[in-house]
Amino acid sequence: MPIANLKDVLAPAMNNGTAVAGFVVLGWEDARAFVEAAEVIGCPVILQAGPGCRAHTPLEVLAPMFRVLAEAASVPVVAHLDHGYEVEDCLKAIDLGFTSVMFDGSKLPLEENIRLMQSIAASAKPYGVSLEGEVGFVGYAEGAVSSGTKPEEAAQFAKESNADALAISVGNVHLQQEKAAMIDFDLVHAIENVTNIPLVLHGGSGIPAKVRQKLAKETKICKFNIGTEVRMAFGQSLRKTLNEDAQIFDRIKLLTQAEESVKQAAKKVMLDISMA
Repeated sequence: MPIANLKDVLAPAMNNGTAVAGFVVLGWEDARAFVEAAEVIGCPVILQAGPGCRAHTPLEVLAPMFRVLAEAASVPVVAHLDHGYEVEDCLKAIDLGFTSVMFDGSKLPLEENIRLMQSIAASAKPYGVSLEGEVGFVGYAEGAVSSGTKPEEAAQFAKESNADALAISVGNVHLQQEKAAMIDFDLVHAIENVTNIPLVLHGGSGIPAKVRQKLAKETKICKFNIGTEVRMAFGQSLRKTLNEDAQIFDRIKLLTQAEESVKQAAKKVMLDISMA
């Protein structure tokens, strides 16, 4: 199937009361697991190259890897740059063949965030590349504290930035290992009432499954970023394999079960939000 962009998969999700999972990729095995899981469920999937992934594997490797998986898939697959902190990061991803980029200007003054998004859009739109931005700041478990999204700033950003999706901070937190996020539904509704583009929640692993379902079904939130949840499945499975057979040393054998565990964890997430 031809590779998709973010707009291709989020607009239908917003209209249908469902959501799409944006899975944080760290290597070939989990990227393949995410696509296979999406094919089993029959729903789109977003492969995301975040800062950690990019520090380990160059974009020059990730771009063709994502495209190979997408073009062989039977469901829409998006190749997405997650948390591009510099304009240059986003432009490089566009040049290499990513179909969607997130410029994270959440720590910048609103006007600068909008101005830089507009400059990226000028390069992205002619090539059919979609854009995600962020207003407000999503914090980190045991790290930087969140700053909630202000509805009036979200409205201005959505109107002026040329973004196709907007990540917001409404109680969601990056890197949560427990389902402990307390989502402020009143704030979600206030934001969606003044914006007209799909909304995104980073830190989706920390949001309880039933809350994700409710958000997907009843609000404009139609993309959940999932990383910690599937990384935990990978690590727990690999540890089990090593503990059960100390004689295994072949990488492929070691990772086979871990890949299957990631696939099952991804399927559960996608069932929660794509069938909401």
